[in-house]
Amino acid sequence: MIDLLAFPLLLAAVPRAPVYSTDVAPILLQNCAGCHHAGEVAPFPLTTYEDAKKRAKLIAEVTRTRYMPPWQPSGPPHHYAGERRLSDVQIATLAKWAEVGAPEGNPAKTPPVPAYSDGWKLGPPDLTVALPKPFTIPAEGGDVYECFTVPMNLAKTRYLRAFEFRPSNRKAVHHAILFTDHSRVKLDASYPCFGTIGTLPSAGLGGWSPGNGPTRMYEDAEITVEQGSRLIAQVHYHPSGKEEQDQWQVGLYFTDKAPSKHVADVGLSSKLIDIPAGEAHYVVRDHFVLPIAVYAVGVIPHAHYVCRGMHGWATLPDGRKIDLLTIKDWNFSWQDQYRYSKPILLPEDTRVEMEFVYDNSDANPRNPHRPAQRVTWGAGVEDEMAGLHIQAIPVHMEELSELGKALWGKVMRSVGGSFYRLPATPPQ
Repeated sequence: MIDLLAFPLLLAAVPRAPVYSTDVAPILLQNCAGCHHAGEVAPFPLTTYEDAKKRAKLIAEVTRTRYMPPWQPSGPPHHYAGERRLSDVQIATLAKWAEVGAPEGNPAKTPPVPAYSDGWKLGPPDLTVALPKPFTIPAEGGDVYECFTVPMNLAKTRYLRAFEFRPSNRKAVHHAILFTDHSRVKLDASYPCFGTIGTLPSAGLGGWSPGNGPTRMYEDAEITVEQGSRLIAQVHYHPSGKEEQDQWQVGLYFTDKAPSKHVADVGLSSKLIDIPAGEAHYVVRDHFVLPIAVYAVGVIPHAHYVCRGMHGWATLPDGRKIDLLTIKDWNFSWQDQYRYSKPILLPEDTRVEMEFVYDNSDANPRNPHRPAQRVTWGAGVEDEMAGLHIQAIPVHMEELSELGKALWGKVMRSVGGSFYRLPATPPQ
């Protein structure tokens, strides 16, 4: 949120009365219209002056509070690729434009609306995997978390370079996470799931959320998809008040080039979550010391509703600290995965750490319990979790197995109850 004491100074820094055509349209078309156009998930478009003028005060308020655009990290600017974060000056421009009556300016100077295609963004896929029949989302009740298992019918092993998830009903789908699996674990074609998918998948492809386009794999780190694999999609649906249906499809893009690199999941987590009702500052931590040098290329956080803040950082062998992720106001409804704009070199013996803070009091507006109730670790939507997954590529690929052994040892120690909880300070 913008500092209310500093906001008048920001408004004063906007040099003149802003107009839509040259000051506001570039901000909205670049940062908002991706979701706010016909056929997308947002409830109204923001592609024309008329669209924006009648909502000028609303736009000013939701951007001032940083409720929109939905972007949770508060780390250094340009730390992540594809940031959906407005600058303070952009927010002040939108506020001043609403304040002076939302003038249009010269329509001839309004930039063109981007071309939004209903087709596949990367062209025709090499393989399309589709849900065989529509899934029905009930009109009422809590959010629906459903897993779908669909055969891929691959005649040979392939190397995945990109994919695009396309729901048929974008307004009903909150997000989706995709996996491949070539195990023989028996899974139904469709089954309720939350947190886990019921099997240990062969590979995680990535996720989709509104406003996101195709997902490309990291260069030279394409994902190997074994012959006979099936696609598992975990989809989160929102009941809308009326019965809805969705029949998603996934476009898969392959390359004949075998990957020369591998992305390892350096997972930090804690199961020591037992939060008394009314506890407003409950902290869990975890850490891991890297046995090899890696490039951190992305990070994926996960928690549920009573988590309020999370912080991940790396302490290098020379004592310097690097921010990996800071979210000061976690919102489960806008969880995402984040790629760094540039790989972050983490030398051997770097200590990576996480700290998650929970508010299980009645003062937490996102607490699902009224009055507050005890919350423990679990996969259910009203339980809690703590996970920070650092996506890492070894600097020297021949050392990958060493990293894998160390991570497996960490998992085994956690099963033995060696996770710890320490007094902590809130994320900075």
